[in-house]
Amino acid sequence: MVQANMLEAKTDLSKFVRMLESGEQDVVYIARNNVPVVQMTVIKFPGETQRIGVAKGKFSVPDDFDDWDAEVSELFEVGR
Repeated sequence: MVQANMLEAKTDLSKFVRMLESGEQDVVYIARNNVPVVQMTVIKFPGETQRIGVAKGKFSVPDDFDDWDAEVSELFEVGR
């Protein structure tokens, strides 16, 4: 939880939004005369998937990725 006064909220609005989006904070309160009057939170839409595909095109799976599966599988089947 973060509490900011009106001047801080005006100056640091984008910082507070980033903190909420990243999950660093779950709520930001904005106060007038040290009395909280506004609560900021992230809007979560039902069924919305976030961050899926964020690395699309930045990584490719090597052709030999599955080559070691048999060896690892044998290691876990000891005593069968």
